[in-house]
Amino acid sequence: MRLFGKSKEERKMAEFKEKQSIRNGKELKKTLKIFKENRDEIEKRTGKRPEIDDTTKLFMQKILNVWLLEGKDIDDEKFWNAVDYNKQFDYPVEYYER
Repeated sequence: MRLFGKSKEERKMAEFKEKQSIRNGKELKKTLKIFKENRDEIEKRTGKRPEIDDTTKLFMQKILNVWLLEGKDIDDEKFWNAVDYNKQFDYPVEYYER
């Protein structure tokens, strides 16, 4: 029986999960930046901006779904325009609300 909260192992596991989450977030941002730079380069060469790649759509759709589940009324066009230029993390969620 515990009287004082989490055990040492539980605290270590929570710290590990938090560090891993931060690391995953940084890697995701790097990946999304690379995809955006590729779209920029294609637009520069061809004069036409390509559609957002499937990987970016997948990750950003998950974020959008969480916001919608939280009851946020998100302006889809504004959100996906920010994603296209990799600015989706530059604004708080309130920026995307209608």
